[in-house]
Amino acid sequence: MSDVNITSPAGARMLNELPQFYDSIYETRALVQTEGVEVDDLSTVLSGVVDQAFVDRATWGLSYWEEFLGIATDIAKPYDQRRSVIKSKIRGTGTVTVNLLKKVVSSYQNGEIDVAENPSLYQITVRFSGVLGSPPNISDVYAAVGDIVPAHLEVVYTFRYLSVSEVEALTIDQLEHTVLDYLAWG
Repeated sequence: MSDVNITSPAGARMLNELPQFYDSIYETRALVQTEGVEVDDLSTVLSGVVDQAFVDRATWGLSYWEEFLGIATDIAKPYDQRRSVIKSKIRGTGTVTVNLLKKVVSSYQNGEIDVAENPSLYQITVRFSGVLGSPPNISDVYAAVGDIVPAHLEVVYTFRYLSVSEVEALTIDQLEHTVLDYLAWG
């Protein structure tokens, strides 16, 4: 057997396709190892390119999504927040309904909401009901909802915080580890 070790998965597959007598030839093993490394690298790059076609897997391709949708690119934001803005923009087309608002806001972290309409006051209330506090990128939520809600409607946002009875039920240890943003301050 030759002293060229086949470490490339693609190289090993190539060598398996050749007749067995090539297994012991140094030049053949060197060639399939070298070409295999190139094929492995190409496969990795292609996989990364394909990922950019899917918002939930995109990284460097997010700027293309943002450009296509007319969203200002902010590379200082984490990928998950940029993905949320993109998904809300994609979902936020059509007639504004309660379901459309829920789809758009659910694109964001902490996006479990209830929507209440009050037509007599020309008002919509968006209540974040799932996680305590507000989403980390609440300004993006405001912008996305503002883009789709007609201008004559006021949008009121409410957030879930710990109630007095929930705070009273906490132990000292639990209270010491509670994020202050989960408490309503007056």
